[in-house]
Parts: sequence; structure tokens; C-alpha cells
Amino acid sequence: MTQNTGWGPAGGQGPGGPGAGWGGAPQWGAWQPQSPQPGVIPLRPLNLAEILSGTFATMRRHWKQLVGVMLAVLAIALPVMALAVVIAVASVFSHFEPVFDPPFGEDPTPEHVVPLLVAGGVLFVVLCVIGVLATSVMTSLCPAVLREAVMGRPTTFRTMWRAAFRRAPAVAGATLLSGLIAGAPMLAALVVWIPLLIATVSEHTAPLLINLLPMFLLTAAPLVVWLTVRFSLAPAAVVMEGARPVTALRRSVALVRGDWWRILGVTLAAGMVAGAVSWVIQLPFQIVGLMGMIPVMVGVENGSDATPAGLITSLGFAVAAMAVGGVAGQTFQIAFTQLSTGMLYVDQRIRREGLADAILAEVGAPAPAAAPTAPGAA
Repeated sequence: MTQNTGWGPAGGQGPGGPGAGWGGAPQWGAWQPQSPQPGVIPLRPLNLAEILSGTFATMRRHWKQLVGVMLAVLAIALPVMALAVVIAVASVFSHFEPVFDPPFGEDPTPEHVVPLLVAGGVLFVVLCVIGVLATSVMTSLCPAVLREAVMGRPTTFRTMWRAAFRRAPAVAGATLLSGLIAGAPMLAALVVWIPLLIATVSEHTAPLLINLLPMFLLTAAPLVVWLTVRFSLAPAAVVMEGARPVTALRRSVALVRGDWWRILGVTLAAGMVAGAVSWVIQLPFQIVGLMGMIPVMVGVENGSDATPAGLITSLGFAVAAMAVGGVAGQTFQIAFTQLSTGMLYVDQRIRREGLADAILAEVGAPAPAAAPTAPGAA
């Protein structure tokens, strides 16, 4: 997906800049032109229903690209994660028995404990890096698909694959920066609480200090939510504007400013819809998996002989069915959440920066007709 100046940041444009009329409230009795709609949404300020319906429309039109890229990412990431686990376990396998099953009356020695700790730490870092990269690819995919959906242009799996991978590192950087900044209040609460607990630990003061931790975290939680919402549009800015991580955070803050409560409400509503639909998707697979275990469970209760092969087959079928349902539900939830956030980004830019006119110019559509003037008006 090549960078287009029409989707770039509108330097110096604010509520009074080009296209500001799209965000203004219509005067009573004035003739209102029909909003052009080259893609999944009308090019005017959107309400909650239009954001949700536009998100569903995007998923319906481009589900092949969304599902295809996400499944391809999972097909790469999950085997790599499994290989990392196998290598880590094989490298320290000889230390498991001395640590977890030491001789009676003896404690595990450091020569066996330290390799396990090192291997566990390295494995944790590797799995986190792979998970962040995979999530970043899926996160960058959704704004790339949304951009084409808003303009009503077809796209292909190969185009979205390249676009998602090209912007994934920048999306990962923006996500990590926003997470560190938004999580700083929680970290500060722990930094204050842990030394205080260590310095004054005793039988009398320890319970009191432990009870203070939830109070510290609750005090920091509102600031965490506030910062999270302010940075929520950064991934969309990275993909649609080609911005760098720090620039994307600044762009998100500028677009959210003045509409924080509205963006929070829409984000929560979209999250609840995504969670509900995801649960509905997973429920049939969970029921099928549980039904696959019923014959073996009934046979064990009645005292019949259940062969190990039958038990393993039933258990494998149940796990496979639940895993398929989990992947399908999580794929939908990630896609819907990221697409709705991208819709908010597009909506804010239409309201503030005249993005509607830039989109119409890019797709070659005519601008909406001007309102007719009254006869004799000066």
C-alpha cells in the first residue's frame, strides 16, 4: 500500500480547516446534500451505529483478506513458538528431575536451578517477541484493509500481506511506546509499594501494606485508562499516514483531544460487541468438544473398560474443536476491535481535517453539491 498525500496528516488544519463543514452541525431548515459514499461508510461525521455497521461491512467485503492474512500469521507464529519451547525444554531436560524430584531430604542445588531459570527467562522473552510481532502484523492489517474499504476499492491477499508486514515494525514500536507510557502509573505504584513493604515488613505491618496495594493500583487506574484512550489511534496513524511511532502517538493525541469521552464510549461499545460475537462463535465448538467427551465419561462412570486409544482420541477431538473455536473467536475479536478503532480514526479526520474531500479527490468522485441559495440573497 503506497503512501498517498491525501491520507497524510493535514498540517495546520484544524476545526476551521478545509472540509470543516463536514463536522459542523446542520442549521435547522437548511438543505443538506446527500453524503457521498464510495465505500463502506458515508463520508461525513459518523455516529455509533454507522461505525459498527461500517465495521461489519468491511469484514463482510474483505473477509478473505482478513482471515487469510491472520491465519497465515498464526500458521507461522505458532510453529515457531512450539519449536522455541521444544528447544528450551531439550536444552535443560536433564535438570528437571534434580529440581522437581530431588532425593529425599535434599534441596535442589544451584547448578540445576540456575539453568532452568535462565532457559525460562530466555524462552519468555522469545515468546513475547514472537507474540508482539504476530499481533503487530494483524494490527497493521486492519487499517490497511479499512483504507481500501472506505474508498470502495478492491484488494488482494498479496497486497494486504505486504502492507501488513511493511508497517508491522512501526506498529509494534507505537504499541510498545504507548503501553510503556500508559502503564507507567501502575509501575510507579509498584515502585512505591514494594520498597515500602520490604523496609517495614513484620508480622503486624505486612497485612496492612498488602492491603494498600489495591488502593495504589486503583488510584493509578484512571490515569492508565486516560492515556490508553489518548494513544488508541496511533496504529491507524502508522498504517494510513506512514507515520513513525513517536509521530503516530502525537497524531493520536491530537485527534483524540476534545473527544476523549466519545472515543472511550465507542471503543467500549465496539469491544462489547466483539466479545459477544466472539463468544457466540466459540460456543458451538465448545459444545461439540464436550459432546465428544460424553461417551468416554459415561463409560468410566458405568465401570466399562475404556481403552487408552479411545480416551486419547476423544480428548484430542475435544481439544481440537475448542482450539478451532478459540482461534475463530479471537480472530474475529481482533479484527473487529482494530477495524472499529480505525473507523474512529477516519471519523475524527473527517470531522477535523477534511479527509472526506481528500478521499473523493483520490477516488475521482465528484464533490457533494453545494446548498442552493435563497432568491435575492446577498
